[in-house]
Amino acid sequence: MTLLLIEDDDAMQAALQRALARRGIEVLGCTDGRKALAQWTAAEPDVVVLDLSLPGLDGLQVLEQARRQGLRTPVLILTARGTVGDRVVGLNTGADDYLPKPFDLDELEARLRALSRRHPGTGSESASSPQLVGQLRYEKESGAIYHRDQVLELTPRELALLQVLIVKPGHAVSKEKLFELVFPGEVDVQYEAVEVVVYRLRKKLTNTGVTLVTLRGLGYLLKVNAA
Repeated sequence: MTLLLIEDDDAMQAALQRALARRGIEVLGCTDGRKALAQWTAAEPDVVVLDLSLPGLDGLQVLEQARRQGLRTPVLILTARGTVGDRVVGLNTGADDYLPKPFDLDELEARLRALSRRHPGTGSESASSPQLVGQLRYEKESGAIYHRDQVLELTPRELALLQVLIVKPGHAVSKEKLFELVFPGEVDVQYEAVEVVVYRLRKKLTNTGVTLVTLRGLGYLLKVNAA
């Protein structure tokens, strides 16, 4: 089993990596909320363990953005926030399980293996299946998007925006949601910055079999052109 541990406590991170490794679980670590989504997309682990108190973006923001982006990896929230209200919010945001700190390592392992069994194919197997939209191919494992076997040359923000839209072609995503995913944690940037990214990306999608469409009042969607 491969586990992505998103936890900003270095001591906790190191202790869990050692303990779980002895139990046959490979642990990939991430300590920053802003970097977590990119690492999650690149790693496509079998299970994600997510702390709620993170720098950059908190755990619930990371989880919400991951689900909007189409990442279906099972998630266990691991946090000192143990109230019923916190558990309900976490589960409603898209978590699959919840374990408050302090916890027993045997219980953590049992919950992780149960999540992995209940969600087969969410790790490397699903990551190896590319998504085809028009003439574009989205390789979820690497996060790269190809056009006619050539990597589409995009800036990081253009890539982040296209990754969101390509997961559900034909479905509109609001400007506000795109802003959260393309400019995570950047409080000094205006919503209109999304329009600049859209404009540049739209030009790069010419002759790819898809069009980036603006829906006034609704947001943006990726439309497959008629043959």
